[in-house]
Amino acid sequence: MHVEFPAPAERTEVVSTFRSDGRWSPHTTRSWEFVGLEEGFRGLDSGDWLPSGAHAGENVIVGMLDSGSWPESRSFGDEGLGPVPARWKGVCQGGDSFNASSCNRKVIGARYYLKAYETHHGRLNATNAYRSPRDHDGHGTHTASTVAGRAVPGVAALGGFAAGAASGGAPLARLAIYKVCWPIPGPNPNIENTCFDADMLAAMDDAVGDGVDVMSVSIGSSGKPPRLPDDGIAVGALHAARHGVVVVCSGGNSGPAPATVSNLAPWILTVGASSIDRSFNSPIRLGNGMVIMGQTVTPYQLPANRTYPMVYAAHAVVPGTPANVTNQCLPNSLSPKKVRGKIVVCLRGSGLRVGKGLEVKRAGGAAIVLGNPPMYGSEVPVDAHVLPGTAVSMADVNTILKYINSSANPTAYLERSRTVVDVKPSPVMAQFSSRGPNVLEPSILKPDVTAPGLNILAAWSEASSPTKLDGDNRVVKYNIMSGTSMSCPHVSATAVLLKSAHPDWSAAAIRSAIMTTATANNAEGGPIMNGDGTVAGPMDYGSGHIRPRHALDPGLVYDASFQDYLIFACASGGAQLDHSFPCPASTPRPYELNYPSVAIHGLNRSATVRRTVTNVGQHEARYTVAVVEPAGFSVKVSPTSLAFARTGEKKTFAIRIEATGKRGRRLDRKYPAGSYTWSDGVHVVRSPVVVLVG
Repeated sequence: MHVEFPAPAERTEVVSTFRSDGRWSPHTTRSWEFVGLEEGFRGLDSGDWLPSGAHAGENVIVGMLDSGSWPESRSFGDEGLGPVPARWKGVCQGGDSFNASSCNRKVIGARYYLKAYETHHGRLNATNAYRSPRDHDGHGTHTASTVAGRAVPGVAALGGFAAGAASGGAPLARLAIYKVCWPIPGPNPNIENTCFDADMLAAMDDAVGDGVDVMSVSIGSSGKPPRLPDDGIAVGALHAARHGVVVVCSGGNSGPAPATVSNLAPWILTVGASSIDRSFNSPIRLGNGMVIMGQTVTPYQLPANRTYPMVYAAHAVVPGTPANVTNQCLPNSLSPKKVRGKIVVCLRGSGLRVGKGLEVKRAGGAAIVLGNPPMYGSEVPVDAHVLPGTAVSMADVNTILKYINSSANPTAYLERSRTVVDVKPSPVMAQFSSRGPNVLEPSILKPDVTAPGLNILAAWSEASSPTKLDGDNRVVKYNIMSGTSMSCPHVSATAVLLKSAHPDWSAAAIRSAIMTTATANNAEGGPIMNGDGTVAGPMDYGSGHIRPRHALDPGLVYDASFQDYLIFACASGGAQLDHSFPCPASTPRPYELNYPSVAIHGLNRSATVRRTVTNVGQHEARYTVAVVEPAGFSVKVSPTSLAFARTGEKKTFAIRIEATGKRGRRLDRKYPAGSYTWSDGVHVVRSPVVVLVG
């Protein structure tokens, strides 16, 4: 679809014209308790994990751009909620299986957007999705309940896994649903959705007019990120930021390769994904007596203590299977004669994880063991497979394959799985989480923060099975999902809580508070690690893991105005994003935007960066700076102390970054990282500093 607008000379409010492509897709409990544990608070029932008390967020409205919602979910009940905020101007748009009674004092509005989708794909097939705000997919219900779902006791995933109370981070906030994502026509349309620029822009425009305070957008570009003027989410988010709306987006699931993160505009809060301290342990007992610990949430079990023959998928494929995917258990690749009645070892890679289980079942296998290739390391997403099975790390699948290759008659049996908490270390960065640097503008560090996104339990659409596979007719009310789609709403809820506590703060101030109070340490005090065992850094997690309670009282914030963003866009590629504001003849360097992190690209011996902080703490405060220098560079902050006489006072300082000598090849393809931290003895205001070398 091509969106036609009048020429800019006729309409000064036109930002740009660009094709409205379906290049966007959704970025696909204990997590909130774990966020509290990161801050030293224990006990979901105590309410400690709620940063600002029981009424946090009650009058804050969060707009969800996603695949809709399942209004009957207990997570969306409105018991005890007060009247809908008087400033709300939205509607409850009816349609297929959705009417005015589908909205209440929790889900206060709902709309759906189809024009661009139907222009491209033709009329929606109503067997694949509801022509209404109702969620057929499950993704939108999952993300909405993670942000603001009510506390619901006694829930669990299929099979009783992850049992306990499920709650969103801001359980009293109001939800406004904007359905912009729809199934891709094809053999199995419900596996993945697509979301068109024009539909998303219309939704974001309506959301601003309706009166939302925060937008949660678990959607990102597939492939190379578009330029800012051609990026529907970025353009819509800038419009929202102008009106004080905080926009939070997922960073994408294309990691661990570098330069894969999406949603790159500095007026967006971009989120990576990390683990929580829960696992679903599923022991595998090999025929040689060795026990390997897998993880699973499949409700199906093999008979207790019964041993089965074991086979590696690469040894059991039909002729003609491409050599590079013989171990992948792709559709119709396995020989029933070679796998019938056996435990089949498959590797992650191409295709859906649950699809590999379906292929093993089709060929008559008894169970699946799904192993990680090297790039995924120890990260183990769990699935409700359609047959017994479990998943293992890279090291463990290598041990299993070594046993298979050294045994004339390899066998194994799978023991029952169970939910385990207090797993250490945690959090660990998910390998799927997209990494920096920012390919559009390396001088803005992305992602901004990380939050729980691996194996998250939340509400689900009863029209969608837990695997979304054709032939899987199981119905669940709650489901476990992984992705930056799951971490994004954790940060959205944090923004809701800050908006509730500080209604006068700008969107930039709220983003700053979340970033500068994030931690680069895990819950045990060590550095956050990647799933492959390496130490993580700012290119993996931005400023670190969110700490909502700390963010409520950040001490200092880095603010930025709509005009600051326009000047940044001019400086970064010459993008004029508001035709009533011509780009100035000379612009500051992109890294001069008053951002809570610092990234320097193309350093020519030295660079000086200026930042301005606003005191949002007590009236009189004195902050001193501490610096951790990146390897091979010196970082000098001037002045080294800042004295504030009143709340709201601003102070500017300079950061000089200089190469300290000849850099060896060791640094040429690295991202040396350090930090500078302002502290008054109570508040710790930390900003990462990254130099992009080469």
